[in-house]
Amino acid sequence: MTETIIEIDHVRKAYKKSTAKELLVLEDINFSLKKGEIVALLGKSGSGKSTLLRILAGLVPPTSGRVTYRGKQIRGPVPGVAMVFQSFALMPWLTVLENVELGLEAQGVGRDERRKRAIEAIDIIGLDGFESAYPRELSGGMCQRVGFARALVVHPDVLLMDEPFSALDVLTAENLKSDLLELWRDKKTNTNAMLLVTHNIEEAVALADRIIILGSDPGFIRADLRLDTLPSRDLDVPECREFVDRIYKLMTTGVGGKTKHAERARQIGLGYRLPDVDPSELSGLIETMKSFESKKIDLPELADEITIHIDDLFPILETLEVLGFAQVLEGDIHLTSLGKQFSEADLQERKHIFAKQLVATIPLASHIRRVLDEKVRHRVSEERFLTKLEDFLSEKEADRVLRTMIDWGRYAELFAYDFNSGMLSLEDPGL
Repeated sequence: MTETIIEIDHVRKAYKKSTAKELLVLEDINFSLKKGEIVALLGKSGSGKSTLLRILAGLVPPTSGRVTYRGKQIRGPVPGVAMVFQSFALMPWLTVLENVELGLEAQGVGRDERRKRAIEAIDIIGLDGFESAYPRELSGGMCQRVGFARALVVHPDVLLMDEPFSALDVLTAENLKSDLLELWRDKKTNTNAMLLVTHNIEEAVALADRIIILGSDPGFIRADLRLDTLPSRDLDVPECREFVDRIYKLMTTGVGGKTKHAERARQIGLGYRLPDVDPSELSGLIETMKSFESKKIDLPELADEITIHIDDLFPILETLEVLGFAQVLEGDIHLTSLGKQFSEADLQERKHIFAKQLVATIPLASHIRRVLDEKVRHRVSEERFLTKLEDFLSEKEADRVLRTMIDWGRYAELFAYDFNSGMLSLEDPGL
């Protein structure tokens, strides 16, 4: 029986808010990390992937549930668990060698021993000769290699990675992934398991032994998939492409086979987390979809066509669905009749259609417009709406949602906004 290294048992994470109910981020998370496996965590932005990773690292406590490392409950940072972050997080005033030594110094390792181990880690990760260089002298890929060396130098039993390749260009990322896999397969490190948070489906298929897909609002495990039946990890192999398609379908289909749109129809309220999408992105994707001969477009094919990451694509798809411009089903997308009407309209007609759909489908939009219509001067401070949103969302998320709503409302000419005064108003009260 394969040895269990980390066990996650009914983990729940919520944040208390002073003026409203708690903000639930993760709910009833259960899975184990076994010796000898690489597990990838996939999920849309906001599904709690990074929060879960920080709970496993002992950086954030769960609200309830239990996380154990080799049978002992995690109550803080664990010596056997190391983490590589998305940002390089290097100390600019320290050399490569000194940055790599930091973790060992924190553990109280003596100078000579930590110098020896740091040099070994730098050699393993391919930065021999750059020990005396400062971060400003290094490329992004080299900086991330320093991040890996800093994690590996402590001889971690488990390596946690939070989107470690997302800040790198494609070629640099591919090179670093290959080197990391080579280190893993050749057992050049003491690491026995790896957990990777990624937004890239193809990356997860290429690297992982298992893929755990998180649903959202709150985060929950939608699927736990093994990849050991694949003949290879070459994404050009039909079996791999079929597996990628399967993941797209899972991530665009709700629980029990319902579409995410059907789920959202029940969830959308005043505190709905508007996707962080620019209206021009919606128009651009609709224009791209028009160029396809088939009415139903395969999502992986669409993603390849516009060379966009999953975290950027899914919010656009969600917005198109919510507004009624497109429908996503079983990993395919097609324009609705309204979407086709939008695609064929001129700019002013598009604005009119967009405004009509905003009021019809987004409660926050109809609420703002109703309040503005009722005011004698048709002017209201943004603070009123921000305070209302904070009944449902964190302060930071409420601000983001209102910024998005203001951008959408201005594009649709549903209302005007003065940045200096923070006032929303009707350009034409008789509109």
